[in-house]
Amino acid sequence: SSRGADGRDNLAPYSFFNAVAYTPPQVMFASTGSKPDRALGKDSLGNIRETGVFCVNIVEYALRDAMNATSGGYGRDVDEFALADIARQECREIACARVAGAPAALECRLGQIVTLAGEANFLVLGEVVGVHMRDDCLRDGRFDVTAFQPLARLGYKDYAVVREVFTMTRPGEA
Repeated sequence: SSRGADGRDNLAPYSFFNAVAYTPPQVMFASTGSKPDRALGKDSLGNIRETGVFCVNIVEYALRDAMNATSGGYGRDVDEFALADIARQECREIACARVAGAPAALECRLGQIVTLAGEANFLVLGEVVGVHMRDDCLRDGRFDVTAFQPLARLGYKDYAVVREVFTMTRPGEA
């Protein structure tokens, strides 16, 4: 989620997302393509350029249809939170809305935007400055993804849901 300098909230799913560093904690997502009402990139990218903040909201299987509803190429004036009937809540550390009740939300300050090869391809890096985790997703002090079944986009129109997790110890680790 992001908020423009004009105060309008934007909510859009990004499949090219990952954590990239621990100390300080940092995440990335890639924004590809543009819209007729934006000169360079999509609304999320424009808002982040204007305000320097964004929030990563982790999507659970139960909200897959609402997430998909926010993926349209809507005009800047469309409120995707309202369109998809998704409740919002203010972030604590940044001036941005987040998805209320999301399994996890990462409040981020912009680190940098890298222009990639091709037309309207950008890599956005942000430092995580606030974390929200739903209580029912915590087990023995750890975030348990099987508690909410996160979505993963595979490409095309295909998605996967995580229902099973296994652990492997690296050689030399206890």
